Amino acid sequence: MIQLRFLTLFMLILIETAHAKELKIISKSFEGNEQKGISTFFGDVQIIMGIDEMNASKVIIYTDKDRSPYKYIAEGKVSFFISTENNSTYQGSAERAVFLPNEGEYQFFKNVHLRQLNDRKQIDGDEVIVNTKDGTATAKGGDKKPVIMIFNIKDKKGSK
Repeated sequence: MIQLRFLTLFMLILIETAHAKELKIISKSFEGNEQKGISTFFGDVQIIMGIDEMNASKVIIYTDKDRSPYKYIAEGKVSFFISTENNSTYQGSAERAVFLPNEGEYQFFKNVHLRQLNDRKQIDGDEVIVNTKDGTATAKGGDKKPVIMIFNIKDKKGSK
């Protein structure tokens, strides 16, 4: 009963504090610690906020003293669809992802495959960081794997 009450309270707070966007979390199970501000979701976790979506095997959400989420960690078969403030959209996958909502930053780790849908660009690497506020991205390769970037370039006639 207490866990269900906390879950209901937690979900209401997240919905109210998610920058006027509804935050919806679906999972097979949930564990929460209100004093520590940690909520963990297990099993086919799906997070939806606005048009952004992230899926993973496990998601840990950290909240501050005002119960506002400041960090999300997604692990295991992470897939995502995110948009930036300048209307770029990204879709991809990774083994681990960290989202820092206050900074508007997504950090993706291990076997990262990221496609920018608007400009038809692709980045593969071991670490890719996308900032949704300023539209910047950085990438790093692994020890034996380089960063791979693929661009579609228009020819002089304007076709792709």
